[in-house]
Amino acid sequence: MEQQPIIETKPMHLPTCLDEPVTLRTLRRWSKANTKWAMLTCYDATTARWMAEAGLPTLLVGDTAAEMILGYDSTIHAPLDFLIAITAAVKRGAPNCFVMGDMPFLSYQVDEASAIQNAGRFLTEGTADAVKLEVDGKWVDRFAAICNAGIAAVAHLGSRPQQSKQTGGYTTAGRNAEAAKQIVDDAIVMEQAGASMLLLEAVPEEVSTAVVAATSIPVIGCGAGTDCHGQVVVMQDLAGLTKWQPSFAKPTANIGNEIANVAKTWMNNVNASTLGKHPYGMRDGESDKFQA
Repeated sequence: MEQQPIIETKPMHLPTCLDEPVTLRTLRRWSKANTKWAMLTCYDATTARWMAEAGLPTLLVGDTAAEMILGYDSTIHAPLDFLIAITAAVKRGAPNCFVMGDMPFLSYQVDEASAIQNAGRFLTEGTADAVKLEVDGKWVDRFAAICNAGIAAVAHLGSRPQQSKQTGGYTTAGRNAEAAKQIVDDAIVMEQAGASMLLLEAVPEEVSTAVVAATSIPVIGCGAGTDCHGQVVVMQDLAGLTKWQPSFAKPTANIGNEIANVAKTWMNNVNASTLGKHPYGMRDGESDKFQA
């Protein structure tokens, strides 16, 4: 396993607004300059617009929408057409953000032809900049076929939520030496297969450090330590909208309580008929005619 030399470079300053589109070339440039960049999950145009307003460069339309939006208890329930539709919505809300669409369960596992077609739909219908697949080395041929079709694909390694039924729940990956080496080997294989980026979920820091050193493409961490070039968490976790959050995504706001307060205030106003001056009135003289 040959490791790439680590070149110390001065971090670049990230933009505070998105005047120009963030592209794969942008992310590669930032990563080579050791400039850390952030990503959040997003599932609708309105939220995407506010994230872009903040200058957030990258958005993931994750299959976590099955849990956050549709109310299921697992990511495997995210329908393909639904994810493509909301990916397009996010891109419309944040046209200059780099938007990654998450290929849901069974959208790429069945056969090569449907995998390529479904991945392509994220780009054509969903207007995504890239797609993400939960894979390991056994899926290298399928992954390479998608890349060879001209699709920017991201290899999601480490903990893979779509396999949670096999493990009895979400798990940490790479906790022993053999498993850690396998993740690094898979990362190298996926880069050779044409991966545009890698995403590591729930792995020890030693693993992500080794992957970053062994590959030359951007690496996104999701509970994978600070050596990754990018970092992604579920927005609802960060915003305090979920009842439970992973330890790497502690809330930085309490938006859930704010939404509840909005609802309570509205209920009180309705009950007390304190809705403010009604904005719509009849034309002059028409009210008398109407009530005559």
